[in-house]
Amino acid sequence: MSALSLRLPESIHRHIKEIATKEGVSINQFISSAVSEKVSALMTEDYLIARARRAVKGDLSKILAKVPSRKPIAGDEL
Repeated sequence: MSALSLRLPESIHRHIKEIATKEGVSINQFISSAVSEKVSALMTEDYLIARARRAVKGDLSKILAKVPSRKPIAGDEL
């Protein structure tokens, strides 16, 4: 584990403190969790972009052609 010195505007610090208290976690835990979520989101975006680049356009049509034609379940019509 490493330490990081971070300067935040007072208003953000106040919000973080309020939320962390409400959630029953320390400020450090809250910030670590928030950063982890952001890193995960960015990594997921990068993965999806890379995966989309490998896609073959015709493959989707082939897959969709295998889907049976049936009426939608009640409520799913829209």
